Amino acid sequence: MFRQDLLKGRKALITGGGTGLGKSIGRRYLELGAELAICGRREEVLKATAAEFRQATGGKVSTFACDVRDPQAIDAMMDAIWAESPLDILLNNAAGNFIARTDSLSARAVDAVLGIVLHGSMYCTLAAGKRWIAAGRKGSVLSIVSTPALTGAAFTVPSAVAKAGGGAMTRSLAVEWGPKGIRLVAVAPGFFPTPGAWEQLYPEGSQLQDQRREVPLRRYGEHIELANLCSYLVSQEAEYITGDAVVIDGGRWMQGVGGPSVAAMQEWTDAQWEAMRAKGRG
Repeated sequence: MFRQDLLKGRKALITGGGTGLGKSIGRRYLELGAELAICGRREEVLKATAAEFRQATGGKVSTFACDVRDPQAIDAMMDAIWAESPLDILLNNAAGNFIARTDSLSARAVDAVLGIVLHGSMYCTLAAGKRWIAAGRKGSVLSIVSTPALTGAAFTVPSAVAKAGGGAMTRSLAVEWGPKGIRLVAVAPGFFPTPGAWEQLYPEGSQLQDQRREVPLRRYGEHIELANLCSYLVSQEAEYITGDAVVIDGGRWMQGVGGPSVAAMQEWTDAQWEAMRAKGRG
């Protein structure tokens, strides 16, 4: 649906770009001509993904082992990126989430999610934004938020709080940085299954019905659909869009996010919750 040079000459950094949705979006950026940098905590995963991308697309990919909870590590990564050439696009994708009864959460468990999703997105955005502003360059920040940022979400409260913060950051800085030529947009995906995370968030016994029944379009999203939206929003074709969050969930949030899942988990026994905690620790 796009010109193959839609992102030619643009350089993008995707946090959490070695796996899941970030990986799918990164591959699409390369296919559309972008130069790509990906970061994450597991260097071996990043290198494997980069090698896969190079073989599949022939594009330029660089990797950075970086914990986005650490602002000093982010600054070091940005310095290394800028030493070669500046970024044009930042995609805040790194995330962490798990299901739990909120009253059972420790401060450390809360911080594990807020640190990655909220603080990490803010740190990366500030690191890129400061450099763009100092150089008088335009830039685009795309943050992956979620529909619970709009509706709330029982049993994944830290993630809902963190994603809502990402949406507030997007709207706030779109106004503050707009005169400097910096755009901020967000995307709120619905059901886009990924290995690992899917089983963690939707374990056996957490559903009263096929999850696709929660979606008016009665299907899961395809990764290419999300990747195409994320490509358009950071392209020059979307330069008059800023401060908005685009929902791509087949209409699920309007039908009521998480209703059947929440209803099932409300009836879980202490033993079921303990088994879930043990699985998460594992």
